[in-house]
Amino acid sequence: MPPKQKHVPLRKCLGCGEMKPKRELIRAVRPPEDAPEREISIDLIGKKPGRGAYLCRSRDCLKAARKAKRLERAFACQIPAEVYERLEAEMAAAEEEHADE
Repeated sequence: MPPKQKHVPLRKCLGCGEMKPKRELIRAVRPPEDAPEREISIDLIGKKPGRGAYLCRSRDCLKAARKAKRLERAFACQIPAEVYERLEAEMAAAEEEHADE
């Protein structure tokens, strides 16, 4: 009997639309309605409560998602420019880290 394969959760990137393993993506999260702070943030661990949307660790995917307003659609609210700036800074750091490997 072959060994049982471990289940790998997949999520779709809002930028390129590809299904990828959840661990390879960055999660943006909108806290629940009753949360004291309602600001959209980046969830590197993937455990924060609230509605999540996933993006590849690529600035190109972020640009595509921003241009098509896919984050706004996923969260059903307006996304401030600061959130995009934080996401872009995070992705730049991720790209540098990936290039060093």
